[in-house]
Formats: sequence, C-alpha cells, structure tokens
Amino acid sequence: MYLPHQRAPLHDLPDTPEAYDAVLADVTEQALARLTPEGSLEHPDCVDDIGDTSLGITSLLALAWERTGDPRLPEAVRRSVDFHLRERVYREDNPGYPNLRVRDSGLPYARYTLAPGAHPIGDWPSTVWALLQTVNVTGTATNLLDDGRRHEMLQVAHGYWRRLTEATFFNPQEAGNQAIGCVVGGLMLARQLQGPEGESVRLRAMRLYEEEIRAHRVRDRGALLPPEHGGAYDNNYGPISLSFLAQAHRVSGEEVFARDGDALARYIDARLTNGGFDNGGPRYSEQHSGFESVLGLRYFGRRIGSDLGRYRGDTRWGRHAVKADGGVDGHFAWMLVWQIQDTTRWHRRPASRPARHQLRAGTVSVAFDDRMTPAVIEAGGTYYLPAAVSRQHGFGPVTDGFLLCRPMGEVRVRDLRVGGLTAKLVTKPVVGRDHVLRYVRSLYVTDGTRLWTTVAVERLDGTPYLLAGMPYAEDDGDRVRRTARGEVVSAGVLRLTHPAAEGAEHFDARAGLTQEQAAFALAADPRGYGDPDEGWRHLISSTALEAGPVPDAPEDLHVFAVRYGSPEPLTVSVTRDGTDLVIRTAAFTAVLGDDDARGEPEMTLRAV
Repeated sequence: MYLPHQRAPLHDLPDTPEAYDAVLADVTEQALARLTPEGSLEHPDCVDDIGDTSLGITSLLALAWERTGDPRLPEAVRRSVDFHLRERVYREDNPGYPNLRVRDSGLPYARYTLAPGAHPIGDWPSTVWALLQTVNVTGTATNLLDDGRRHEMLQVAHGYWRRLTEATFFNPQEAGNQAIGCVVGGLMLARQLQGPEGESVRLRAMRLYEEEIRAHRVRDRGALLPPEHGGAYDNNYGPISLSFLAQAHRVSGEEVFARDGDALARYIDARLTNGGFDNGGPRYSEQHSGFESVLGLRYFGRRIGSDLGRYRGDTRWGRHAVKADGGVDGHFAWMLVWQIQDTTRWHRRPASRPARHQLRAGTVSVAFDDRMTPAVIEAGGTYYLPAAVSRQHGFGPVTDGFLLCRPMGEVRVRDLRVGGLTAKLVTKPVVGRDHVLRYVRSLYVTDGTRLWTTVAVERLDGTPYLLAGMPYAEDDGDRVRRTARGEVVSAGVLRLTHPAAEGAEHFDARAGLTQEQAAFALAADPRGYGDPDEGWRHLISSTALEAGPVPDAPEDLHVFAVRYGSPEPLTVSVTRDGTDLVIRTAAFTAVLGDDDARGEPEMTLRAV
C-alpha cells in the first residue's frame, strides 16, 4: 500500500509565470461554470471549512484579472463579493462556541460549518482564513470594486480582526499556523487602513506575535518553534507556519519573522530525509500539506541555502485545495495568491554545513531526535523508524529487555567529512537497570549510497543485541509505499522479528496499517484531535531488526555493526590501539580516541 499523503517533492511542480497562468486559467473556467445566480463560488460538496471558500475563489479570480484582463471576471468578482457580504458574514454568536471573552459583541466572524452550533470550535481559524481572503481581495481587486464595496469589505476585515483579538481568546487551539496567520492578516489589514487606525492594528499584531506566539515557543532538537496543537512541530502544519512567517516578513519587513523563519527552516531541513519523507507530529503523523507549504519552503530554503523543496507534499493539493472529484476549493487560496506574487525561486542544493541533528550525503540521511537517537534512517530508498521493545523506542543496545538509548547527561557529537565519506559520532552517557553509568558511542558513516552504523558500549550482561530500527517505507517513483523489509546486513547475527502478541500496542510492519493509523488507535482523543505521537509512545513492541555483537571485539566492550542500503556481506574488525578504539571496514578505518580537554570525543577517519 502507498502512504496516502507523501507524494512528489514540492519543488518538482513547475512554478514559472506561465505555469501559474495555466493554473489560474483552469480555476477561472471552473469558477465561471460554478458561479450560482446568488454569486456563490463554493464547491457543491463543501461542508466543513466552508466559511472562507467562496471568497478564496474570488481572490484567485481577482488575481487572474490582474494578470490577464479577462473581461468575464469583473462581474464574477463583484457578484461573489456581494454573496460573501450577504450570506457568509455572521454577527450573532454561534450557539455553543466555548472561546468567547465578550458575548453578543456583534463583530463579524466566519463559520467552520454553516449550521448553527455545528462544530463551532472551528470558527476561530475559519475567521482567520476569512480575514486573509478578505484582505487579499481588497488588496488585489482595487480596480474591480467600487468604493462602497471596498469600504464595506475593509470594515468586515477590521471586524474579523477585532473578533479574533478582542471578543475571543487568542489562538484557542494552540495552533501556531493559525496564530501566525492571524498576525499576518492584521499586518496586511494595517497596510490598507488609513492613518492611526492602521498603525494601531499593526502594533497590536506585532505585540500578539511577541507575547502570544514567541513567548510560548517550544524547544525541540535545539530550536525554538511555534507550538502546533500542543507540540513543537507537525509535519502538516509546521511548513504552513513557515509560509505564514514568509508572508509576514514580505508584508512587514520585520526582522523577527526572518529570524524565526530561518530557525524553523533549519529545523525542517534537519529532520527531513534526503528523499523528503517525514513523520511525526501532535496532530497528524503522516499527512502533508501541498501548495500551503510552497511559499515558506521556497522563501526560506533560499534564505538558508538548502533544498527544502525536497519535502514530499500531497500533490493532489499541489496548486490549490480540491475536493474528492478534483474540483477546486477556495480554502487557503491566499497561499496560492502569495506564492504567485512572490518571485523567489527554489534553492535546489543541500546545505553544505553539518547539522547536529542530521547526517546527510547523496541518497543517505539520518534524522536525529532531541536525544540524538535516529528518528528516521534512509538508505537504499528505504526508510527505517525507531523500533519498540518492552515499551521503549529507539535505536541502541538492548540487554535483558532494557534499551540503552536515553541519555543520562550531556550528549556529545562530532562531525567529519573525509575522502567522500560523511560521518557523525554520537557519545551518550546512559544508565541501565543496574544503575551503572556507561557510555554508548554510535558511529554513523556514509559514502552517499550506504550507511554504516557501529555502536560500542562497555560490556553488558546476558545476551545483548542492537535494536537497529524497523523497516517501514520505501520509495516507489514519486510515491512512498509501506514495506517490512530492507537491505540491511550485520557483522553479527541479524534477525528481523515481528511481535508475537496482537493488538493496537503491537505494530507488525507486515500489516496493512500506517504508523499514523496505529498511533491514533493508541491516542487518548479521536483521530484529528488526539496526539498521534503521544499515542505511538504507548506502543509495546514492533517489527524490529536485531543485530548481534561483532565477533572478536575487545573483551571489555560489546560492539555492534550494521550496514543499510546494500546486501553485500559486512566484515568489521574492532581492535584496541592503546586507549584508541579502531574500527576497520572495507570502506573506511575510524579511530575513536579519548575525550579532549573539553570532554569532546576525538575521532579520525580514513577512506580505504
């Protein structure tokens, strides 16, 4: 089975002016055929996320008219604006809405679902989206709207802003993308309002960003990030936040948005595999955005000098939102408007500098989590996730059912690039059930096509093995499909095991189930509201690669060695040279020395 949302890299979509004109031409024909006598441009199947959708199509038509002068469009724009003002601007409080600070304010808002009291929790983001669509229309359709219509639209936009920032709690879903989107709406509105009123909105937007977003950032993998639905990053909404930061910087020129966008972009770059696969997040584990991410990935990829466009988006939404029949939906249409208006081109080369939480060369990559344990290993077109044993997750030595990968102290990292090889040495102090402090040294070396992992630890009791991950997915052209196998060899005995027990707490990679589905089955709340990462942490066991120790290692050590990405036999020699540990393979020789005067690990590497 294919993973449903991880499709082609986003930078593969043509983004020339001619390509965008073709997109707008298609939207134009669909919209003119759909326009109802009342002026609605909503997709007939739209129920949820409906409050901004007709106006979203209007904004695309206004942009198309600006670029082409199509004489059919002015009347369609005016009729659809009138429809929105007449039918989609609500002022009476939605029954059951829980996040009001002021009741019966009379301020306008947009509904997530049109029926009164039906899922009112979505009204806050829907109002953000309506604000953004409105200021896009008033900013683009300047020659299409008469003074009366434009004034009324600006008054509604100002009312949306006041509803979001005065009459309700700000960012009630703790969703960074929604909150930054609201700030962007305020900044764009401020530019269109006159005098002190506009300056007041601008100052309020900047204050909200500093006090309600930046002040609540969450640290992960060395970066401070806007929290997304209660977590540090979500691989659906995180890149959308990056797009909002890009637009905030474009609109305001404020350096804070550039700095924060750079930090989020470097974080995404570090966690993203070479092939663009990613998983994990507090809202959806494997769902990816499409066109909503392009602006941010392109804008900040150019700023940080890395190929963020390798991100595998959901290309069914590669240009704009669509419904099941493929018809255009106006939801999030401002993102298409902004990416067409922005002239930044994709940066297509990887960043040249090493990143602490990433090892990447050629077609091989390792993304490390906050504990410097691999979160995803990619080699030979296969992606390996951390395996689970006895409720413990990760990559590392296992003895008596206990996984030694959780650091008990500072984790040291050393990067080297020598003779076509790229390497990372990770040294962790760990404590087992016996309360003995040991150091786990994990060496990762790649030549760009294969990945060698060698793990050394002070002698363990029993019959230890290396938990070497779970083969989970593999490339198949532009798509990613599930798998339960991979090209992995070991210098010791290698086993691919599957859970003996059944149930949601035991993940068998051979089953027709995605990680996201399994994680939501274990989450405390319903799918779409629960935290799949939290649910996944309840996993007891999984399919796992288990590698036995290297024969003839020094007596005081257990050493494990595996290679990903090639089926050829692996021979590894591990010896002592004084206090140095010497690791020899057919491709390289690595020498792991004592710590230097600052306690940092010493390492030399030589290609064979």
